[in-house]
Amino acid sequence: MRVHGKFITFEGLDGCGKSTQMGKLAEVLRADGFDVVATREPGGTAIGERIRGVLLDSSNEMAPMTELTLMFASRAQQLAEVIEPALRAGKIVLCDRFTDSSEAYQGAGRQLGSKTVLAMHKIVCGNWQPDLTILMDSDPARSVERARRRNLESKKGPTDENRFEQENRAFYERVHRQYQTIARRESKRVVQVNARRPIETVHREIVESVRSRLRLREIKP
Repeated sequence: MRVHGKFITFEGLDGCGKSTQMGKLAEVLRADGFDVVATREPGGTAIGERIRGVLLDSSNEMAPMTELTLMFASRAQQLAEVIEPALRAGKIVLCDRFTDSSEAYQGAGRQLGSKTVLAMHKIVCGNWQPDLTILMDSDPARSVERARRRNLESKKGPTDENRFEQENRAFYERVHRQYQTIARRESKRVVQVNARRPIETVHREIVESVRSRLRLREIKP
C-alpha cells in the first residue's frame, strides 16, 4: 500500500522544548486542515508506555544494551500500532524522538556506538525513516538543568521519569556532539533549529521549515 502521509520527528536534549514546539506545530497543521497524530518515544502505545515506565524510572539500574533493546521494543510496537497505519491513511505523524535519539543517547551517551544502533534500526524498523526531523539545538548544561527542575515536580506525583536527568555533564556532551554528527550526515532530512531563542521565534522557524521542506502548501488536505 502506498504511503501518503508525512512523518516528522522532534529531537534534542532533555529540556530543550521539544514537547512544547511539537504541540504548537500540531495546532498549526490541524488549523490548516491536516489530520495530525502526535505521539512520543518511548511510549505512544499501551505496551510502549509500560516500557517507558521501566526505562525512565530512576530506581531502575540496567545495562546499556538492555536500555537500547527496550527503546527499540517500544519503537517496534509504535510503528506497528500507530505510525505505519497513520501514514498509510495519509495523516501527518509528529513524534517526540525516534531512532536519532537512540543513536545519540545509547550510541554516544552509553557508548554503544552508532553501528550497533543503526543495525538494530534496520532490523526492527526496516526502511522507515522520518520525512523531516527537527533538531532542537540547545546548550547541554542549561537544557539538563531545566529538565531536572521539571522532573523534580514529577516526584510529587505517581511517576518518576528522572533516570536520564541523573547523568553527568560528560554524558550529555557526548549526546550533543552525536546530534551534531547526525545533522551533518543527514542534512537532507534534519533541520537544525536554535532552541535558545524565544518560544515564538523558534515556532515560526519550525513552521516555515515544515511547510517549505515538505511542500505542505502544495498539498490539499
